[in-house]
Amino acid sequence: MSLIDTHCHLDFPEFDSWREQAIAAAREVGIETIIVPGVTVEHFERVLSLSREYPDLIKPALGLHPCFMAQHQECDTDSLEQYLQATSGVVAVGEIGLDFFIQDAQPERQIDLFRLQLLLAQRHDLPVLLHVRKAHDEVLKQLRRIPLKRGGIVHAFSGSQQQARQYAELGFRLGFGGAMTYDRATKLRRLASELPLEWLVLETDAPDMPLEGFRGQPNFPAQVARVAALMAELRQCEMDLISCVTSQTAKSLLRL
Repeated sequence: MSLIDTHCHLDFPEFDSWREQAIAAAREVGIETIIVPGVTVEHFERVLSLSREYPDLIKPALGLHPCFMAQHQECDTDSLEQYLQATSGVVAVGEIGLDFFIQDAQPERQIDLFRLQLLLAQRHDLPVLLHVRKAHDEVLKQLRRIPLKRGGIVHAFSGSQQQARQYAELGFRLGFGGAMTYDRATKLRRLASELPLEWLVLETDAPDMPLEGFRGQPNFPAQVARVAALMAELRQCEMDLISCVTSQTAKSLLRL
């Protein structure tokens, strides 16, 4: 059995004292690839350094996250393009998107930044890793205006069944992680059980989004095995099937 964590911030300082242990634990449960997305220009070298240290396991994505608008400069999209041009092995533009839930969301500025990064993904023939909160309709509108041949992944999907179908029609897959492990997450659990398995990929968003029973603790990539086990339980199928299909979907989408 092999697993892929399609969204994990293994470069974050929370892992500095135990990163090697987290990586060893990931290998132990059968994780063959971890996608680590950048969130600001200042983080890019940190992500790339990690991917160079563990080239068989860690694959980098680079992007400008909507929750870090205060840190982004007008020239950062130029810097991002320079990295995309000069760096081999980047599997996606991300983490990018729209977040209208945060305070001082600056929606117009977020949309401008999002559009510029979609154009970069289009120009470099890369998929995108999307962060979307309270903004699915706007994200879908922008994806129709700037279509991506390679599609991407909607990280931590929280939309409706109709929105899931719209994303799928645009070539996107949907990330499911720790949020669905909570008993109260009835909508997410229903989606995880009813949506076509070919639309779904697994993730942790570590060190964020801890699973049920681990609240208050940093999340870690090996937990993707628990996510896979729950998805198998919800779909009443073998975990091997979840592993095989979600991993193949991620490999195909990200050209792993």
